[in-house]
Amino acid sequence: MAELIIGIVVALLAVVLVLRTVRIVPQARASNVERLGRYLRTLEPGLNVVIPFVDRPRQLIDLREQVVSFEPRSVITEDNLVVDIDTVLYFQVTDPRAAAYEIANYIQAIEQLTVTTLRNVIGSLDLEKTLTSREHINSTLRGVLDEASGKWGIRVNRVELKAIEPPISIKESMEKQMRAEREKRATILTAEGQRQSKILTAEGERQAAILRAEGQAKAIDTVFDAIHRNDPDPKLLAYQYLQMLPELAKGPGNTFWVIPSEVTTALQNVTKAFTGETPKVPAEVPVEIPSGNGHNPEISPR
Repeated sequence: MAELIIGIVVALLAVVLVLRTVRIVPQARASNVERLGRYLRTLEPGLNVVIPFVDRPRQLIDLREQVVSFEPRSVITEDNLVVDIDTVLYFQVTDPRAAAYEIANYIQAIEQLTVTTLRNVIGSLDLEKTLTSREHINSTLRGVLDEASGKWGIRVNRVELKAIEPPISIKESMEKQMRAEREKRATILTAEGQRQSKILTAEGERQAAILRAEGQAKAIDTVFDAIHRNDPDPKLLAYQYLQMLPELAKGPGNTFWVIPSEVTTALQNVTKAFTGETPKVPAEVPVEIPSGNGHNPEISPR
């Protein structure tokens, strides 16, 4: 019975010895080994052997790229406005030994360094530049953090500003400004549309007037050609003159006309056609024709 108990104890001790001797490190992980309290080496991923009760492997360190989102921090701009900024940090441990022995808590150190650097950068910018200079702020933060965290075995890959929140009063003012800007653009577009409409309307009226004038000119040319082709009799021309005289008398300012001598000759021919006699018309005979405005214009042959 005693031999059985001794055998069980020896087996348990052997299992414990094996477990403390063999260390398996997962991929993308690392573990620092201390021998009697002093750093000895860093265990690589895979199977590793250490001296039990002498070598002490420490906590595993993640070598993958990590993402840390920091709480919003209040920062004062150059124009004395307080804004809340959220930051997101992408970093990776490149030296497990330095990350374990050069800094007590590298995540907390990076957070504090980010806040300090952010206040220095934002303090030199006004609110408008802060809202429009994200790339500049990101590159500045990354450069400062990467330089400072290099001795800690940390490489900062990216720094992003997740949100920039100005005060409520400033946000209301910005909304009013954007609304006024949109209304201004709408008014300008409306005025531009009305101007283009008037220009097109005037252009259409001008084209219509030109076409009407061209049509009238063609009509006059056609009538003139027809008259000359048919060789009209002077009696017909005199008759046409007589028909047009009442129309001329309708004008409000028409009170006196000088009739050419050709018309007088034509009138003589008309009289001769109807009476067979040639009337004697003096060199200048006033002719009265009732007009539509109550005046009696004088018509004198020339």
